Amino acid sequence: MRILVVGTGAIGGYFGGRLLQSGADVTFLVRPRRAAELASAGLVIRSPTGDVTLPNPPTVQADALKQHFDVVLLSCKAYDLDDAITSFAPAVGPSTAIIPLLNGMKHLDVLDARFGRARVLGGLCAIAATLNEQREVVQLQPMQSLSFGERDGGSSDRVRAIFEIFQRGNFNASASDHVMQDMWEKWVFLSSLAASTTLMRAPVGVILTAPGGKDFLLGMLDECSATAAAAGYPPAGAFFQRVSGMLTAEGSPMTASMFRDLSAGLPVEADHVIGDLVARADAAKVPVPRLRISYTQLKVYEAQRQS
Repeated sequence: MRILVVGTGAIGGYFGGRLLQSGADVTFLVRPRRAAELASAGLVIRSPTGDVTLPNPPTVQADALKQHFDVVLLSCKAYDLDDAITSFAPAVGPSTAIIPLLNGMKHLDVLDARFGRARVLGGLCAIAATLNEQREVVQLQPMQSLSFGERDGGSSDRVRAIFEIFQRGNFNASASDHVMQDMWEKWVFLSSLAASTTLMRAPVGVILTAPGGKDFLLGMLDECSATAAAAGYPPAGAFFQRVSGMLTAEGSPMTASMFRDLSAGLPVEADHVIGDLVARADAAKVPVPRLRISYTQLKVYEAQRQS
């Protein structure tokens, strides 16, 4: 099974690197600068579960991509999706399965329109990772999972075949029978955390010390959960209790990656993670005043950054 990993940023580099380490047939689609870095220093992963250096990993650049792959593992940022699609499109054949690891749901519509719904699986991952100054992949916490599955539910021969490869990758791979529910629950958690920490410019623990902080955090979670429920994917009780606990943990240093991007002056996925959820809430007539304010301030940040 031939796997094309689109990019070697923190997420693609980590999961693609672990698959390559396990012996899987992996090729990384990269830009010229990254290709030169990998040829020189290799793909380096620094991780609590074990460091690894993969010398001269297989790479291909967009202008040389001619052959079809069995799986495309897509881990770009939402604002890079259009460029990514252009770059990997030649790799998509009649039986190619695309596994996107982007946040939210908007990317599914874009991929369906370009490649057809049958080629696009559901997918999500949970990992805290970044690239350091040496362009090494650094895993910040032991958490590392990747889940995927058929969007209509159940299993399939292709999902079972992919899982057989992925489960050897030294990360928690799972083939989900309810991947859309999983994706919505991740979106609820991520949007609650991102909207709260970017609006307040602080980690969860600091927000909780402010008057009304706990009510604000739980109110944001309620808004996001109500939007998911209106779409037909109400968060399960165990999930809601777990996330509520994480958002009310005193002293918690937890922030969203969007908060870290914003603090560094980098682009953010405002439209994909927050704006699309606001649009879906409006369509379902679900009131989301906290979420709406967060989206407005993120768009103000984007406007200031562009100017």
